Amino acid sequence: MTADERDSLAELEGHLGHSFSDPTLLLTAVTHRSFTNENSRGGQPHNERLEFLGDSVLGLLVTELLMTQCPDASEGYLSLMRSRIVSESSLAELARSMDLGRALRVGRGEELNGGRDKPSLLADAFEAVLGALFVDSGFAVCQAAAQRLLVPLVVQAHQHGGSDEKSALQDLLQRLRQARPRYEVIATSGPEHEKTFDVAVYLDDRRLAVGSGRSKRAAEQAAAGQALQVLNQELA
Repeated sequence: MTADERDSLAELEGHLGHSFSDPTLLLTAVTHRSFTNENSRGGQPHNERLEFLGDSVLGLLVTELLMTQCPDASEGYLSLMRSRIVSESSLAELARSMDLGRALRVGRGEELNGGRDKPSLLADAFEAVLGALFVDSGFAVCQAAAQRLLVPLVVQAHQHGGSDEKSALQDLLQRLRQARPRYEVIATSGPEHEKTFDVAVYLDDRRLAVGSGRSKRAAEQAAAGQALQVLNQELA
C-alpha cells in the first residue's frame, strides 16, 4: 500500500468517524474488480461481496432514519424517499463529498476511462464501505456513521417532497440495472374540459401499475408512485 493510499483510507475513516479494527476490510471495500483482475498475484479480493452486504445495511439504515425523521409519513411516501436517497446519483454525490474516488483502486483501463468519478463505481464503493463497517464493528457503528453521512440526505429528500415519483422510479430501476419505464394512456373518461386519464407504467412487457389523474402528467406520476410501492414490496 502506498503512502497516498494510506492517507486516503485514513481520510475515509475520518468521514465515517471510525477507525477500523481490521484495516484490510476497508482496503477491500475500495478495490474494484478491474484492479483485482490486473493484480491477481497479490491475492487482494475485490469489493463486490461487501457491496452486496452494504446494500442491505444501507436500506435498513435509511429506512430507520426515515421512520424517525418522518413520523407521520405514509408507506408510499417513505418508499419514494428511500428510493431517492439510495439512488445511484445520490450515493455517488455522497461518495464525492467523502473524496471516495481518491481512495478507489481501479485497473488501468478504468483509470483511463475516468472510473474514479463514475457514478456506478462510486455508489457501489460507498455500499461496500458500509458493508466493511458492519463486518468490522456491527450495526451500532453503522448507525453512528449514518447520523454523520445520511441524515442530511434524508432531510434534503424530505424537504424536496414526494412530488416527483417518475424520477424516483427511474432512479430505482437504474439502481436495479433495469430498462427505463414506459408510460401508456390506457383509458380516458369524462367530458372534454374535465377529462380523467388512466395511465399504465410498464417495465419491458410487464405492467407494474396504473394511475389516474386530470392530466397525463398527473396520471403518470400516480402510476409511478404505485409502481414504486410494488417494487419496494418485492425487494423487501
